[in-house]
Amino acid sequence: MTVPAPQVSFEFFPPKSAEMEAKLWRSLTRLAPLDPQFVSVTYGAGGTTRERTHATVKRIVDETSIPPAAHLTCVGASKEEVNQVALAYWDAGIRHIVALRGDPPPGEGSFTPHPDGYRNAAELVEGLAKLKDFEISVGCHPEVHPDAVSAEADLDNLKSKIDAGASRAITQFFYDNNAFLRFRDRAAAAGVSVPIVPGIMPVTNYRQVLKFGDPCGVSVPDDFARAFEDLDEQPDIRKLVSADIAIEQCKSLMAEGVSAFHFYTLNRASLTYAICHMLGLRPNPDVIAPQMQDGTH
Repeated sequence: MTVPAPQVSFEFFPPKSAEMEAKLWRSLTRLAPLDPQFVSVTYGAGGTTRERTHATVKRIVDETSIPPAAHLTCVGASKEEVNQVALAYWDAGIRHIVALRGDPPPGEGSFTPHPDGYRNAAELVEGLAKLKDFEISVGCHPEVHPDAVSAEADLDNLKSKIDAGASRAITQFFYDNNAFLRFRDRAAAAGVSVPIVPGIMPVTNYRQVLKFGDPCGVSVPDDFARAFEDLDEQPDIRKLVSADIAIEQCKSLMAEGVSAFHFYTLNRASLTYAICHMLGLRPNPDVIAPQMQDGTH
């Protein structure tokens, strides 16, 4: 029996330069025909990319048929300021928010709520749900959030976000499928009934993956690490290995009933496109993708 192709969503980060903007829109144009459920755009620590995030999701609304999801965090802003950003998203036609506590700006140590701000993601979700009829996604950690006092407390925090109005949880990226499956089972036993979507980060740079993953508590299985030995100076081979590993990771999860994936693209298209192709996705000619003009807008 043929397994149906999964639903997919893609994550991008807002560009910092004209060159990076061109790269983002080339990637989005390439991936758009795969008909993603949504594409999300991140929000820097302390709201440092607020304007660029807004401009990116606004262009997605204006020029494509893909539903965008804008990230929003609690860091460094009052409730009123956060609400104003959310209302600006709504006025721009954005109906989906990925609500996150957020990480503190570099050098500031642990998260400290703004005196007049939302104290955590659950409060943010509750506030957004009262503000407008947003679709709200939240984050979760299969291998426990580094700031959580225990796995049970971390799961209680996820449950509080769902109870506050979130309709989907997207995981931190991971490479140990068993960790995800154990987490999914524990969440279900705790009464979490919304979809828990695995976050998949194909490896474009192994050292970068370690840098990203270490602060988040992402474990690296021994066989995964061995697969990338001696490939630092062989990007073409590394890309083939990465695609094979990600395809097998996704297929293994699909065999366990997973039907949706969220890809952290790092604003690159080819590797994610190849993985999706091997999972059975094919271009949808009805999808409207952004039109490139002189490389960017």
